[in-house]
Amino acid sequence: MLDEARPARWGVLGLLFLSITINLVDRQVLSVLAPVMRDELGLSNTQYAYVLFAFLLGMTLAQVPAGWFLDRHGARLGLPLLMLWWSAANGLHAVGRTAGQFCAFRFLMGTGECGNYSGGIKVISQWFPPRERALAGGIFNSGTVVGAFAAPPLIVALALHFGWRAAFLLPSALGLVWIAPWLAFYRDREPPQPGTPAQPLAPMLRHRQVWGAVLMRMLGGPVVHFYWYWLPEYLKREHHFSLARIGLLAGVPFLFAGLGNLAGGWFSSHLMRRGWSADAARKIAFVLAAALCGASLLMPLAPGELLPIGLISTATFGISAFAANHIALLTDLFSPPVLARLSGLTGVGEGLMNMLLMLATGAVVDHFSYLPVFLAAGLLPALGVAALFLLVRRVELLF
Repeated sequence: MLDEARPARWGVLGLLFLSITINLVDRQVLSVLAPVMRDELGLSNTQYAYVLFAFLLGMTLAQVPAGWFLDRHGARLGLPLLMLWWSAANGLHAVGRTAGQFCAFRFLMGTGECGNYSGGIKVISQWFPPRERALAGGIFNSGTVVGAFAAPPLIVALALHFGWRAAFLLPSALGLVWIAPWLAFYRDREPPQPGTPAQPLAPMLRHRQVWGAVLMRMLGGPVVHFYWYWLPEYLKREHHFSLARIGLLAGVPFLFAGLGNLAGGWFSSHLMRRGWSADAARKIAFVLAAALCGASLLMPLAPGELLPIGLISTATFGISAFAANHIALLTDLFSPPVLARLSGLTGVGEGLMNMLLMLATGAVVDHFSYLPVFLAAGLLPALGVAALFLLVRRVELLF
């Protein structure tokens, strides 16, 4: 059945890739413009952290409801509705004037964006066999870093020519363009049955593998978010990059992150094609990815411009390889009827950790430096690998 759909599934994956690329372009507008907006509006690092916190709060609260909706009604309807919601919320940022207003708009945006990742994982589990899911997950997730790579030059160009407020509007329109081909061409492979009761979530929470998957995303996800939201600020405040210089170089680590998604997904898929079990292939991929993340431990000692960019690029390559294999891990452990909800649950864990660390980052940077933040970014993925070995243990289908 899956082999019969082989040509079509790569087209579906292309649409998923575009959806999460648009997701990240929308998400990055604020972080790229933060140096200009903060100076104009007089926002401190702590206030900026509150705005980021509001987005993460919206994502966290809506993760499981969005997953339930996707499991119940399918991705064909669910993903366009979510895209429409967050695109409108992003556009509202153009009229914001206070930290409170940006917090409100950011919260609304988070409630829409949270389901894109879970919906993509659900679609991949339906359309791809296990040996291809890490590669498919890597290609899908590389859209996040392609979006983050494309965002700085695009947004800086819009801001320089039309002002920073206008720079929120064009990325918002991209989501509306994506909806048309998705509705025209995509069909759910497992038709949703709205009248059928969903499998209860509570009994699934008794399994240590569920909590292992949650902890892995909790410990890996915040590293990605730190680079997304704080890299332009770090480059300006610590290395004195101009806005134009940020537009030129801030996207480079995300280019390497895209390569990390592809390489990390290809690596474990390659091992499985050579006869390795999913358990062994995923574990070795996670260990190598976490080791590369350790490059951020050297960041506080890096002078100049190019060496910091090189170290961050190594770390983003590693954390993206980690993320690609986590997508595959979820499809290895959980079947499609429950996958979006359990993926959403891992997103709740990530969101809680993100909120905590986002506020802590603002306070630590305001009162101390970036040193503890980069140390945490280097060590958290290794703790995620520990959760894999201690809680998940064997990678195999659970339910």
